[in-house]
Order: sequence, then structure tokens, then C-alpha cells
Amino acid sequence: MTQSQSADRAGLLLGINAYAMWGVLPLYLHLLQPVPALQVLSHRVLWSLLLLAVIVIALRKVKGIAAAARGRTLLLLLGSAALIGINWLVYIWAVQNAHVLDASLGYFINPLVNVALGMLVLGERLRRWQGVAIGLAALGVLLLTLHGGGALWIPLALALSFGGYGLLRKVAAIDALGGLAVETLLLGPAALAVLLWADHTGTAAFGSSTRIDLLLVAAGAVTATPLLLFAAAAKRLPYATMGLLQYIAPTLQFLEAVWLFGEPVLPVHLATFALIWSGCALYAWDSLRAYRAAVRA
Repeated sequence: MTQSQSADRAGLLLGINAYAMWGVLPLYLHLLQPVPALQVLSHRVLWSLLLLAVIVIALRKVKGIAAAARGRTLLLLLGSAALIGINWLVYIWAVQNAHVLDASLGYFINPLVNVALGMLVLGERLRRWQGVAIGLAALGVLLLTLHGGGALWIPLALALSFGGYGLLRKVAAIDALGGLAVETLLLGPAALAVLLWADHTGTAAFGSSTRIDLLLVAAGAVTATPLLLFAAAAKRLPYATMGLLQYIAPTLQFLEAVWLFGEPVLPVHLATFALIWSGCALYAWDSLRAYRAAVRA
């Protein structure tokens, strides 16, 4: 096996593990159902910050990150921190309130949102089949809207917030570990304020039971581990391969919603998902085709 093949294989394993961990995240969050979503988010931020601080110090990257996180980059990270905070909060609330199906829809739409944002904001050229894929996804969203929408705000909020997050991180001049560390540091004061207020009002979940306490402490590893695996995989794999792997997470979430959590699947959901899945399949096929053409060239 060549060095390149070994790197690709390692990258593939890292990527699959990252997306699989995101895919089973609802199982973890479901265990925290008695805890208010804002408190879960706050624990997720603070325990992640502690874990990332240990990693950054161990790797001796404090000075490098501090030097990179200035000026325009710091402003971009402030925006990306706000967007990822919104994304996490909506996702936690969705899982706790039996909307895992809607959440999975948001992450199926997300790759197509990324393509649209790249065209509108970065001036990237839209390939013909990418345009058709986005059109199919938009038709699915329109169908759900005309039917009444229900919790349509959940998939739209998740797709747009994570798409915007990815866009800001794409143009921010800082690596994955540094960016995540700064983002959690920026969110830290607000997260600490939420938990202090909950403690002051007697509504804090932490300290209510050993089981809940351990689950909340684990939030740091649950949050940071797949992000670090993803960053490592992205360095080793072609963009097209990462584009295909990203459907692992929402597929697992969809299956959990239907088979484990018993969420109802209405005919309009099936029609909407059929359009979204068709768009995603078309996008994946086009990405793979473009990658192979680039390799041949």
C-alpha cells in the first residue's frame, strides 16, 4: 500500500467515525431530555472549552492561535461562534421535543445550501447539475411550506446556520483546532452566565443526579471529538469524498427518528424527502463526476 493510499484509508476511517458520531448524537441528547436546552448548550460549550484548552496547551499552540485570532479573523470567528451556538441550540431543542426527523431534513439540505452560498457570496460558478439539485431541494421545501410547514423552521434554521458557519470558517484565516477553541472561548461567558443564573434561581440541572452530571460533563468530548476527527479527515480526503460522507449523519438521524423515537412520517414528509434525497443524490453524483474529471486532467 502506498503512502497516499494509506492516508486515504486513514482519512476515510476518520471521516466515517466523525459523521457516525454526529449521526448518533440524538441518542446522547435524548438522555438529557429533563435538562433545559439552553443549559445543555451551556454545558456543551464550557466542557468543550476545558477539553480544547488542555489540547491546545499540550500541543503548544496558544501563541499561534492568539496571533491568528485578531482583526478580521476575530470578527469572522465572532460571527461563526454565534451561528454555531444557534445551530447547537436549535438541534438540542429539536431532539428533546421529538423533531429529530425535521433536524435530519436540515442536514440533508445543508450541502445544497453550501453550494448556493458559495455561488451567491463567494462568486463560485454553479455547475448545471448542482443547479438542478438545489432546485429539487427548494421544491421540497416549498411543498412542505404549502402544506402548512409544521416545524419547517427547524430544518431551515439548522441548514442556514450551519451553512453560514461553514462559509465564515472557510474565509477565516485560522486552522480547525484554533478556530474551534476561539469560538468556544467567545461563547464561554454567555454559557457561564446561563448556568450561574440557573443556579441562582434554583433551576440548575447540574447536581440533581450523578447520572445527569456525568452526561453533562461528557458533553465536552461528545462535542469536540467528531469535530477534531472531521478536521483530520478533511486534510486527507478529496472534497468530493467528504461530500459523500456527510450524508451518513442525517441518514442515521432519520432512521433513529422513525425506528427508535417513533416520530410520525406523513405523506408530505415522504414527498419532501423524496425531492431532497433526489437533489442530494444528484449533487453527490455531480461532485464525484467533477472530481474524477479533475483527476484525469
